[in-house]
Amino acid sequence: MGSLVQTSNSPLIPRVRTSHRILDEARVQCRSGVRCRLVEPLKFENGKPSTPALPAGKDPSFLARPQLGNIVSRKNDTRLRIFSGTANPSLSQEIACYMGLELGKINIKRFADGEIYVQLQESVRGCDVYLVQPTCPPANENLMELLIMIDACRRASAKNITAVIPYFGYARADRKILFQTQGRESIAAKLVANLITEAGANRVLACDLHSGQSMGYFDIPVDHVYGQPVVLDYLASKRVCSDDLVVVSPDVGGVARARAFAKKLSDAPLAIVDKRRHGHNVAEVMNLIGDVKGKVAVMVDDMIDTAGTISKGAALLHQEGAREVYACTTHAVFSPPAIERLSSGLFQEVIITNTIPVLEKNYFPQLTVLSVANLLGETIWRVHDDCSVSNHFATSNNVMIVIRSRFNTLYYLVQD
Repeated sequence: MGSLVQTSNSPLIPRVRTSHRILDEARVQCRSGVRCRLVEPLKFENGKPSTPALPAGKDPSFLARPQLGNIVSRKNDTRLRIFSGTANPSLSQEIACYMGLELGKINIKRFADGEIYVQLQESVRGCDVYLVQPTCPPANENLMELLIMIDACRRASAKNITAVIPYFGYARADRKILFQTQGRESIAAKLVANLITEAGANRVLACDLHSGQSMGYFDIPVDHVYGQPVVLDYLASKRVCSDDLVVVSPDVGGVARARAFAKKLSDAPLAIVDKRRHGHNVAEVMNLIGDVKGKVAVMVDDMIDTAGTISKGAALLHQEGAREVYACTTHAVFSPPAIERLSSGLFQEVIITNTIPVLEKNYFPQLTVLSVANLLGETIWRVHDDCSVSNHFATSNNVMIVIRSRFNTLYYLVQD
């Protein structure tokens, strides 16, 4: 149906709504439609995944999306596209579901000689494109795939290209170690940052970088979000008395991370495991700084690779009288023999996130997997919107997003 409009020099002329305009309005309405709310952790019982049951009438508290009735729909939302690489398609699907969008159509395949082919199967001209691809093992293949995806979007005239990297590989090669370097070493984290920038990315969204200094290696904006709120919200459901808790850093380098984590856990006391590393992926525990006797120890780290550091630290905590030991980490690299060490009975529970997909053969009874899809999806919306939404305020060049938790108010910083 059309409406009539009259000009000064012409009679009434019908104004017809074109199919293109109708499609745009339909997309805008979809923006305010019903969204999936994948907010509860995916738990593994007896080695198999299961969905936790919620009390009747009680919604999950973490990162609840504000009511959309008061949010004005914007037509530029139709210019947002999310594409997934092959590294973690399930996380990409969860992010898209939380945002009320569909994943973009993309064709990724390998030639017989191992070369990677990428073709976008829909137009991205003038769009804000978000490419979800962690550079987890096999790191080199996933990194190369991300670079080719970025190049494909750049050549397709995308307006902005954001590389969403839930796990940033090569992050540990971020410096030459003082007093331990043997010289002539590479700093691969800087090299990878240059590759992503030169491929054509305009922005990077990363989760729990190994060290904050890695953000400085990029010559483009980096949004660094933390997985702590996801883990803290889950720990709150354990209902452990705060007087019985002690947060443990598995090494001296993680003290700042553990201290921030302890502060959110009702300012729990802090303990530190002192270790000496004799080689890559080889750790030796020396002693414990702090008191853990009769307490529930929560070990906090950014990643678990071979689990040598955290398992030896857990053994020391049991020797010092800890009642229970929990391991909390964002990135589960799980290089052999990590599964054997983690499932040996040292840990009451191993809590990880899904920034890296866990193979079914690596499930074990103590494993709990939490989803960071809402965290990343919410960050993508706020970066795309370029404006304040609900519990959100700006301070100078940084954006602080406030999340309500059972413990207290949590904050994670998005650097603008």
